[in-house]
Amino acid sequence: MIIIAIDGPAATGKSTTAKIVAEKLGFTYLDTGAMYRCVTLAVINAEINISDTDQINNLLNDLNIDLVDYEGNLQIMMNGIDVSDDIRSVDVTDNVSAVSALKNIRVAMVKIQRKFAYKTNCVMEGRDIGTVVFPDAKFKFYLFANTQVRAQRRQRDLLALGEKKPIHELVEDIQRRDAYDSSRELSPLTKAEDAIEIDTTDLTIDEQVSKIIEIVNKK
Repeated sequence: MIIIAIDGPAATGKSTTAKIVAEKLGFTYLDTGAMYRCVTLAVINAEINISDTDQINNLLNDLNIDLVDYEGNLQIMMNGIDVSDDIRSVDVTDNVSAVSALKNIRVAMVKIQRKFAYKTNCVMEGRDIGTVVFPDAKFKFYLFANTQVRAQRRQRDLLALGEKKPIHELVEDIQRRDAYDSSRELSPLTKAEDAIEIDTTDLTIDEQVSKIIEIVNKK
């Protein structure tokens, strides 16, 4: 099976790019970030203290996450309910880094990701796909962009969900999340040595997709 790993910090265009690349290549798309957002939403809804390991483990045992392609759109299902919009809320975004840093949660999600990927050619995006989940992936890409541009992208996403947040707060959120994700002990955000870097600051999604597909086709 061929695995294309696309890593990088938040709001660099990973999810949208990965989805379109998968569509154009006829691969399956797996949004690992959405999986961690699902767990975060479940933790918030259950009002669980993330330091309570037993409660987290019980939650994971009862949690069923599925990614469904519905008429060309990826639906994120949690225990049979479509939470595609809910997992993009400000509350989830503010807490996903802390939740996804927990060892028991990462171990559970990585098992699901590997099981899924071994069944089919796929495009996976996240923060540690090329370094931890699939260090032997045939293709590895690392996307990055200017912080201000990323904040603007995040603001547009929130507005589409009916939520508003000042740009300076979003810049601070992104900087704080980058620092947290890069310094966490377990599976930190880092570029794989053999990953190809793509600066998306001045690129459209179509341009990002074209760059990746061109490289994949050449190899």
